[in-house]
Amino acid sequence: MVDTPVPEGETLREIAARHGRSYDTLRTAWSRHPAWPDPLPDKRGRSYVYDPAAVDRVVAEYFARQPTTQKLKPGQLYTAREIAAAGGPSAATIRADQAKTRKDGTPRWPAPDGTVATGSGPASAWYGRTVTAELAKRHKYGHTSQ
Repeated sequence: MVDTPVPEGETLREIAARHGRSYDTLRTAWSRHPAWPDPLPDKRGRSYVYDPAAVDRVVAEYFARQPTTQKLKPGQLYTAREIAAAGGPSAATIRADQAKTRKDGTPRWPAPDGTVATGSGPASAWYGRTVTAELAKRHKYGHTSQ
């Protein structure tokens, strides 16, 4: 029996597991990005393998989100647009998630802590501590190593 050396690098499934994302996200979105590195010459079975360092550079530059929690003051109210500007989910995601629930029945985004006056009228707002607590429950973006 001849042992065939295993090619160096990671498959998309291994990259997805290491970054805490779904395989489909890597297959249909990340790996189709123009900056995504070319696969290494060898394959592992039917799967292409990629240089982990090159993948990490692309993930850090194009897919990792900066943590919002460092930018928000706990006692200050923030509108959905301000949360999005600080690196959190978009205002549309916040509005949509208010109407959705998790598997355990809790809302995907908490009810507003209050309202603030804006140029276009009153807007729902959340304290920085509420946003920080909610984002801690969500997927951790920017995780590039185990």
